[in-house]
Amino acid sequence: MTEKIKELFIKYREIIVYLIVGGVTTIVSWTCMFFVNIVIFGNPLHPTSTQNFILSVVNWTAGVAFAYPTNRKFVFESKNPHIFSELFKFVLSRISTLILDIVVRQILGLMGIDVFITTIISAILVIIGNYVFSKLMVFRKKNKNSENEYDDQK
Repeated sequence: MTEKIKELFIKYREIIVYLIVGGVTTIVSWTCMFFVNIVIFGNPLHPTSTQNFILSVVNWTAGVAFAYPTNRKFVFESKNPHIFSELFKFVLSRISTLILDIVVRQILGLMGIDVFITTIISAILVIIGNYVFSKLMVFRKKNKNSENEYDDQK
């Protein structure tokens, strides 16, 4: 039984570690976002569109600041020497999911759905999008026959 669990972990290591790191990233970013909601906005259950926008930006900024180094080191185990190029792609990919987050929050907010449910729905969509972008665009290695290990080799 232990061998089977170990085998499954090895097979799905990247996804498992991504979910763990993503969970911690979510805790960090939500803590920052709800802190701002409480301290600056007085903790409204139904924030205004402007407040939702600000909360999305706070959530995103905290998440990206935590997620890049943890995804680089623990999830994708990147050894890419071109850190700034990789970080730039990471930030660009996260901007696209920030836009997704803002749109989802605005639509669900206008539908009268409270901030907690809106946050959970948006987070699920953003987590999926972030993994796909990270896997396919940011931390992607070239195929084994290539002379350079990383796509952004200059």
